[in-house]
This record gives sequence, C-alpha cells and structure tokens, in this order.
Amino acid sequence: MNPLSCAAAARLSLLRRAAPQRLPQRQTACPYSSSSSRVPLAFEHHKPPKDGRHHQDAPIIFMHGLFGSKKNNRSVSKVLARDLKRHVYTLDLRNHGDSPHAPKHDYLAMSGDVAGFIEQHGLKSTTLIGHSMGAKTAMTLALTEPSLIANLVSVDNAPVDAALGTDFAKYVHGMRKIDESDVTKQTEADKILQEYESEIGIRQFLLGNLHRPDGGKVLKYKVPLDILAKTLNGLGDFPFKDPGQVRFEKPALFVRGTHSKYVPDEVIPLIGQFFPRFSMVDIDAGHWVISEKPQLFLEAVIDFLSPKE
Repeated sequence: MNPLSCAAAARLSLLRRAAPQRLPQRQTACPYSSSSSRVPLAFEHHKPPKDGRHHQDAPIIFMHGLFGSKKNNRSVSKVLARDLKRHVYTLDLRNHGDSPHAPKHDYLAMSGDVAGFIEQHGLKSTTLIGHSMGAKTAMTLALTEPSLIANLVSVDNAPVDAALGTDFAKYVHGMRKIDESDVTKQTEADKILQEYESEIGIRQFLLGNLHRPDGGKVLKYKVPLDILAKTLNGLGDFPFKDPGQVRFEKPALFVRGTHSKYVPDEVIPLIGQFFPRFSMVDIDAGHWVISEKPQLFLEAVIDFLSPKE
C-alpha cells in the first residue's frame, strides 16, 4: 500500500469510528490506519498567561529527536507559550521518555501516535514543531493528515531519504555498555560515555535517559536500546517518495543549522515540492540547533507563528 492510500485508509478508519453504526472493518497492511497500533504519549503541558487561548485552540505540539524526551524542549516551550499566548504540549514519542515501548518504530507509526494525541485531546488548528526524528514525524503527519495540522516547523531535517550519522550507532554502543556495567552514579556512566563522545553537552543529553528502576541503586536506560538499534537504518528514510501524490499546502518553516549535513542545498527543491508554502531560516549552528542557539531559534519560530498584518 502506497502512502497516499495509507492516508485514505486512515481517514476512512476515523470516519468508521465516528459513525453511530460501525461498518465492517476492511483489513489493510497499512501501519498507520490501525488505531490499535497507536500508543498513548506522555507529555508536559506548558500554559500561556491567563489571557491566552483555550487549551484546544491552536496549540503547539513539540517533538524531540532520537534519544530525546519531552524535557529537552522545556525552556523554549515555556517562552513560546508566554510570547505567543498558546498552549504548548511537549511529547515523549514512542520508545522514549515515559511513553510506552513498542516494537515498531518508524515515521508512520510515530505520526499515528501524534494523530491519536491530537484526537484524544480534541486539539484544533495545531502547530507541529519537531527536531530531527521529531521533524520527520511532523512532516509525515502533515502529509498524511493535513486536516489535523495548521502549520509546521521542521528543525534540521528534510523530507528525503538520508543515512543517519554514524554517531547514533556509536551512542547505542556506549549506552549498552553503561547498561551492562550496573553503574550507580551518573559520573560513572559519563566516564564510560567519554569513550564514545568527547562533547560534554551531548553526553549530558544521552545521560538524561538514565533512571533507577523500581527505586533501586543501579542506573539503567529508559529507552529500549535493542528496539532503537534495530531501527536506526530506517530512521534515515522518509515514507513519502513522490511529491506528486502528497503535498502539505499550508505554511511550513524549515530551520536548518548551517554546520549540519541534514538539509543540504540540493534538497531545497524537493522541500518545495512537498511543502509549496515553505520558508527557510538558516542558523549558525550544528544539528542541535535548539540547544546551541535557542534565542535565534525562538526568534525564527515566533516570527513565523505571529499574526501577519
């Protein structure tokens, strides 16, 4: 089943669930169309000032990248809620943070979870913001269910098949070594990670996934490393190949780090084919745009989302 028929199946499934008399369900191999495959997502809710909007009206959903969590974007989300007077929901995508683990980890599955979150909370005119893996999740949902989305912000990723950096596989090795070492202190875990990553900021990001199961002393990773290791190659892919079949005709902002490889100049025409109303902002940063240059990121997003005269 191609992605376009997948989207049609998803809409048909929603209509069937809303109908007072249920119609027989036609079996389909489309992973997106089955609501039973969705997982409920953990989230944080950042509220605007008291004169802000109703929580269902034009909220912002913020999605992290691989090995991230809802905590990563807490600071910028609070600023967006305050300055735009909109509710902001930061999510834990499946197999991350406090959200459930599931064997399937691809963009159709993750975007289906986010669609379920939007439906569950009755959100309308939603803005999607996603970094890296979260960006491709946002793009997938916008192309699959455009009626749920008002606009989107993709941070340092593009609608194209591109291999993940080798760093991510290296990080999995380091995280597995920590799990196997039964460390009891974060400093011990950091010492192990130093063999795999020299930059302290990235190590602290990866160490943010550690917790003490069942109140014990030993630190373990929350993320299911075996599942994520198996899906690393697929996370570089994008489920839509033909922009002639699917387009998102609403505004889209692409923020890219000029020192990152994920949005090279040669993919800009393809971005325009999938997202014809896109704009782009370049920030002097690497792949971790939000943490490296939070103020410039906020300025770009607030300008994009502010009402125009």
